[in-house]
Amino acid sequence: MKVLIVGGSGFLGRELVRQAVAAGLWTAATYRSRHPGGVPGIPWHHLDLRAPGHLGTVLAEAAPDAVVNVTSGYSDWEVTADGSVRVAMAAAEHGCRLVHVSSDAVFSGARVRYDESCRPDPVTPYGAAKAAAETAVRLLVPAAVVARTSLIIGDGGSVHERLVHDLAAGVRDGVLFTGEVRCPVHVGDLASALWELAVSDASGMFHLAGTDALSRHRLGALIARRDGLDATALPAGRRAGGPVPGALDVRLDSSATQRLIRTRLRGAREFLASR
Repeated sequence: MKVLIVGGSGFLGRELVRQAVAAGLWTAATYRSRHPGGVPGIPWHHLDLRAPGHLGTVLAEAAPDAVVNVTSGYSDWEVTADGSVRVAMAAAEHGCRLVHVSSDAVFSGARVRYDESCRPDPVTPYGAAKAAAETAVRLLVPAAVVARTSLIIGDGGSVHERLVHDLAAGVRDGVLFTGEVRCPVHVGDLASALWELAVSDASGMFHLAGTDALSRHRLGALIARRDGLDATALPAGRRAGGPVPGALDVRLDSSATQRLIRTRLRGAREFLASR
């Protein structure tokens, strides 16, 4: 199988590239601003999803059997929503299998626990863009995989881990919310599960999140302890009633998806145990 990873230079994208190469898959990937390098034998294609027609050129050059879209422009609608529509249209035109990665940001938190059958009810611009992308993908490519995930953690390289280090060192302002709950997932587990779905004939909605529901502050404390930092130095705060919008408690129920895949989606308490 020949695969193209759209957003391959990002945190999850780099892990997807690593695992694909290790599995012997012919792999190409895209970047937007800076050529990542460092992976011998991987064709890298510059791609700006805001540019009409750019993706068609990349697909014609790469000629993949499958496209895995892990790019995100956060609240930039042109990238996160319109860009995902362009990926779906191009995949359909070229007859490629499509795996689209979405987010728990599509939910408001009103019902706390969300399984794959739950409909989006976003409360932020990013969540709205992700929800629009989901709808477009499912309409344009009915055989696609849409995989929602949560906070992605690794072995030191994620934005959440860097934030914890900066806050513990006092080099960045901010707080970790005690009342904002998510189900963090390890980047290695997530990438492995995505590849399982990509090479299968599965289609529809899937949830790929860890088994532990943790506040951002509790997650930060686990990261700090794993990395030998002073967890008590992490500033705590509450989002409820504050100026920062967003859902408070969103817990992705991944149990139905977990029964279909071999990859075990570990909880953060396990994968952040002290090294």
